[in-house]
Parts: sequence; structure tokens; C-alpha cells
Amino acid sequence: MSATSTPVAPLHRTRAASIVGIAKSEYTKLISLRSTTWSLALLVLITVGFTGFFMWFTVAYWDRMDPISRSQVLADPGRQILGAGFQLGQLAVCVLGVLVITSEYASGTIRASLLAVPSRIPVLIAKSAVFVVLVFVVGEIAAFPTFFLGSAILRSQVSVALSDPGVLRAVIGVGLYLALLGVMSIAVGAIVRHTAGAITGVIGFVLVLAPLAQLLPGTVGKHIAAYLPSQAGSMIASPRQAPSDLLSPWEGFTVGVIWTALLIVLAAYLLRRRDA
Repeated sequence: MSATSTPVAPLHRTRAASIVGIAKSEYTKLISLRSTTWSLALLVLITVGFTGFFMWFTVAYWDRMDPISRSQVLADPGRQILGAGFQLGQLAVCVLGVLVITSEYASGTIRASLLAVPSRIPVLIAKSAVFVVLVFVVGEIAAFPTFFLGSAILRSQVSVALSDPGVLRAVIGVGLYLALLGVMSIAVGAIVRHTAGAITGVIGFVLVLAPLAQLLPGTVGKHIAAYLPSQAGSMIASPRQAPSDLLSPWEGFTVGVIWTALLIVLAAYLLRRRDA
């Protein structure tokens, strides 16, 4: 009589199944937060609303605009449309990205997550991956209506179409940049582990650091500002490279990816080293 044995699944299948399970768990946690619904709704509303307001303001005061500002709009209207509302809308992604992880530290549920996944790193990877997909999709839901609304309002002074060179890539680039910003916010949240401190750090990094760097004398400030993560990463949402830009859209996005990778590696290192 031969002994019976239970079939054992291959190790790589078991690991794949566990990663999918962690991702499902992180997705459930993300969509069950009220802050997720509110933040993503605000992202769309603020972006579309403020873009419509800024474009209306531009058309209404067209004759009173200074020649330099008017020439910038005429040279690259797609950049003016996509840059107007997203400067404010991106703040919703920063806040939500931080909350995705700091809220678990505040409530103590991070201990349960790390007990379930003792190796810890898959938790951070799953959080980031789920958030990237969600923010990219919502970013595109905001980007296309924003562009069509802005181009319709601006048509009386200058026309721009989705088929113009670089415009479709820039509209899709809005979602890519916001997804990148979301991962960056998760990384800062994992490093700081305190909601208020992490939000202050991310917003300062995104909105304050670049203008301050440009105040430095000579061309030093301009070079530093061009390579900061938000400044460089947002280049992907520009239809074309302006003469004053140091980086092309794809070069800027690559710099943003490198910054994000460095922050997420630091966050992963600290997640393994520190107690929950």
C-alpha cells in the first residue's frame, strides 16, 4: 500500500497568489476610506472648475494682458490649459497619498497589516501599485474634460486640438504625473509616519521648494528648480518644451521617476528597520 501525499503548489504560484491577495486587501482598505472618495472627487472638481475659471479670466482680460503673458498663451495654449487647474488639484493627491499610510499608523491597524505580511515590503509595494492605478484613472477622468473645456473657452483667441503635436501625450501625462506624485506622497508618509508632518513636507516639497530655489542668484537656482521632483515630473503634462525649459517632457518625467524611486527605497528600508 503506497502512502498518499497532498499536492503542493509551486512556490512561484504561491507567491503570486499572496501578492494578488495583498493587493486586493489594500484596494479594499483604500476604497473603504471616506477620504478617498472626497479627495478624488475634489481632484476632479477643483481641476475642471479652476481651469474653466482661469481660461474665462484669460479671455475676458485678453486685451489688458501684458505682451509676454499673451505670447506665452499663443505659443503653447495646451500648457496653459493643463497647468491652470492641476496646480491646485494635485494637492488632493498629496493629501490622500499621505493618508493612505499615516492613517494606519494613527489607528494602529498597521500592526495587523505587518503581522499578516511579516516581510513588510510587499505591503508598501501593494499600497503604491493600487494607488498608482486608481490615481492614474481618476487623473485621466479629470484631464480630458479639463482640456476640452479649456480649449472651448480659449477658442475665441487661440485654438488648440487634441491632435496637435504633443497635446495627447500631455493630457495622458497629467495622469502619469499625478500617479507619480501619489507614490511620492506614500513614500513621505511612510518615512514621517505622522499625518500633519508628512502633508506639510509633501506640500512644501511640491509648491514651496521650486519657487524658493529660483530665487537663488545666477543660473544655479534655475538648474536646482528644474531638477526638483514636482517641477521635473510635471513636464510630462506640457505639450512642448519651451525655450526656457532645461528638460524635455520625457527627461523631466524620468527625473521625477528617479526621485520617487529613491524615496520609496528609503521608505522600504525604514519600514523594515523600525517598529510599527
